[in-house]
Amino acid sequence: MPYLFTSESVSEGHPDKIADQISDALLDNFLAFDPESKVACETLVTTGQVVLAGEVKSDTYLDVQTIAREVINKIGYTKGEYQFSGDSCGVISLIHEQSQDINQGVDRATKEEQGAGDQGMMFGYATKETENYMPLALDISHKILQVLADLRREGKEISYLRPDAKAQVTIEYSDENVPQRIDTIVVSTQHDAFDEDDAMLAKIKKDIIEILIPRVKEQLPAYVQALFTNGITYHINPTGKFVIGGPHGDAGLTGRKIIVDTYGGKGAHGGGAFSGKDPSKVDRSAAYAARHAAKNLVAAGVADEILVQVSYAIGVVEPTSIFVDTYGTAKVDLSDGAIAKKVAELFDMRPFAIEERLKLRNPIYLETAAYGHMGKTPQTVTKVYESPYNGRIEKEVELFTWEKLDQVDAVKAAFGI
Repeated sequence: MPYLFTSESVSEGHPDKIADQISDALLDNFLAFDPESKVACETLVTTGQVVLAGEVKSDTYLDVQTIAREVINKIGYTKGEYQFSGDSCGVISLIHEQSQDINQGVDRATKEEQGAGDQGMMFGYATKETENYMPLALDISHKILQVLADLRREGKEISYLRPDAKAQVTIEYSDENVPQRIDTIVVSTQHDAFDEDDAMLAKIKKDIIEILIPRVKEQLPAYVQALFTNGITYHINPTGKFVIGGPHGDAGLTGRKIIVDTYGGKGAHGGGAFSGKDPSKVDRSAAYAARHAAKNLVAAGVADEILVQVSYAIGVVEPTSIFVDTYGTAKVDLSDGAIAKKVAELFDMRPFAIEERLKLRNPIYLETAAYGHMGKTPQTVTKVYESPYNGRIEKEVELFTWEKLDQVDAVKAAFGI
């Protein structure tokens, strides 16, 4: 019997995502000036206030207030009527030095023997249903909000948009797990005040359906465009007026959108957030490594859908387990346990090996902090950082290395594909 599956995304102006972006901007600045920095930075945003907290061990010093304000302004919180603005909000820093008790379990005489920064389990997932090996409902949800942000910044076709927004997509699947059609699209977007509420709601719904959705469809391949039928149910700002939003409407915290950040409810999640954490924290680095493994396995033809789990004990270099679930879609004559054994041989999951393989001790994290950490296109960019304490530094870095299909040949050879 056909079934429905739903995923959601949130915009860069959502309070939790503001917090994530500030935390990752601080991390990037620490890593730019001191690549060996150990960082676990949390951010709270609320009406007119930003609170920075966490633990840092670094040889550099940063103007954290200026960095936070720059992020907020870039997102689009630049007006007093938002009750939250980069130029006027208070920024309180409660950041202190990392516990030596934790540090002694991570640092080793040789980097290769670096222990995991925490215990826990991390998951990576990939599926053939999209070109970027991501779940389709989440991929469309991300694109809806990215295009909405483009329209907001252009300020032409839709001029009343404010930064806070959420989107949700429900897809109908066949018994064979093939997407059949889009059943429901939900978009809630913050907006300027209107004189008349009913007219406001009608205009927003019309603009979302007639301006936003066609732009989104243009970015999708033909087989996905075909899922946009006339039978889609739209819920546009279903609660009505959405003028009060952002941190003035809801407090935001780092790490509260872990499902948006990963696979939209598909696969699994170990529970650890990503943003603000340097790569010694396996919550982040091992989740990226597991995605890298899963994506290359699916791309190589091992399975149509795959979940990779890796787990650690704090301070211990070797993972405690590696698990694979192919959901019955394996294309090789091996059990999931046998596939997992080959994954352990193909992908070195020791913390330092992950850092080296994926080039994670670089300032590459701000770009991950909105619209998902997975599924984006790998690229090389030049980034510039300036500090009153450290001067100016220019670095060429690779973004989204865990999305590279650079192990497909090795996987095929190992599995005899």
